[in-house]
This record gives sequence, C-alpha cells and structure tokens, in this order.
Amino acid sequence: MWKKLRIAVLLFILATVALGAWRAKHAATEWKDTLHVALYPINADGSTGAAKTIAALDAESFTGIDDFFSEEAARYGVKALRPVHVTLQPALKEAPPAPPAAPSMLGTIAWSLKLRWWAWRQPDARPIANVRLFVNYYDPQDGRVPDSHGLQEGLIGVVNVFASRDMRRANEVVIAHELLHTLGATDKYDFGSLEPRYPEGFAEPDREPRYPQRFCELMAGRIPRENANPEQPHALDQCLIGEKTAQEIGLRRP
Repeated sequence: MWKKLRIAVLLFILATVALGAWRAKHAATEWKDTLHVALYPINADGSTGAAKTIAALDAESFTGIDDFFSEEAARYGVKALRPVHVTLQPALKEAPPAPPAAPSMLGTIAWSLKLRWWAWRQPDARPIANVRLFVNYYDPQDGRVPDSHGLQEGLIGVVNVFASRDMRRANEVVIAHELLHTLGATDKYDFGSLEPRYPEGFAEPDREPRYPQRFCELMAGRIPRENANPEQPHALDQCLIGEKTAQEIGLRRP
C-alpha cells in the first residue's frame, strides 16, 4: 500500500511539473504580453578580454534584439506593445554544465536535467523572466566557440559568443536564434552542409528570381547564395523570421 502511495505521489509531482512547463511555454508564445528574457553574462574562459566585455555591458546593450522582435511581430500582425524585452542580469561566476562531447539520447537527456537543476540554483531574475539565457563569453583569439543550445524544457538557453565589441551585433543574431529555440523553433538548415533548406530556410522563398536572397531566415543561420557558400549575417537587420518559424513560435497561426 505504501509503495502504491509513493508511486501515486511521484506521478502527481511529475504531472504538476509537466503541467507547469506546458503553461509556461503556452504563455511565452501567446504574444499577448511582453516576453521577459533574462540574460546572464558569464566569463566562460576566465580571460581578461571576456571580463572587460562583460563589465562594459549595460541595460542598452541588447536593445537590438528587442527592436528585431518588435519589427517581426508587427510584420505578422502581432499587436503586443513590446513583444520581447531582454534584461541584463548580474554576471555569474559559474558556467553551466557542458553538453556531452559525444552526443547520445541518454547523454543529452542527462545533460538537460543537469542544466535545469543548475539553472534552478542561480539567482532569480529581476524582473521575473519567462526565458533565461546564460551567455558564455569567450576571448576571440581562439577563433571559435562551442555550439549554443536552446531548450524548450525550462525555457533555458546556453549561448556561446565572442567577447569582442566588433562582434556585438553578430552575437545578437546567435542570442536571438537560441531564444527562438526555447520557444519551439527548429533549425532550418542541413546539418551536414549547413546550407539553408528550401523553402523553410529561405527568408524570401517566393522571390523571383530566387537569387540573390537579401536576408537570412534566422533559424537557417545563413543567407543562401547561388553556386556559392551561404553567408553568415553580421547583424539582425540582415535577418527575418520565416513563416514556418513564425508558426512554430505562435507568431503566425497555421
């Protein structure tokens, strides 16, 4: 009897957590109120360059992301006064757990649980946030950073960017991309070639002639080129949210 009672209590707790997660996700993609996004900067490599970049951040450092979502929401007829508002939180001294070096289903699930537990132990955002993004800054001398990840479960993102003033606007593209992942958007590029997939990976799939494409579909990550490698956008003003992505995050109804 006691065993059955413990199982029943556990199932009730799991159901409550699942319902809470569903409600949070649903509220985040209704676009009736402002989506509050808390951004926590982290000096991921302990470098002086990353420390200086983080120290220079202020409340106006990420307004480009707010402006981008305002423009895109308006393009899809969403009338929220301020669809997204990114707020800078105090820098964290501890980096989030790294994903497994050799991805597997079990490894990814375990990492996701570790990340959510780690995120739960971090300071609460002010104001209270719908989405939390933990942004790891790396000195650009190494020339590359680890892959970023956005999780629907828990509405959490781990974003890896370069600690460089010259990369500020390009970093906004990466942050916005991972933010959309937390809201349910899927990647729109081929994982082998990194080429944007047609038509969902093209910002203007109906353009005639098809090339040149003028914009990057944000979840494709690159601007398609005819007979050439796709081009990475340098800023959000080179990006659009395509129709399939808009449907995935609730900006456009099917």
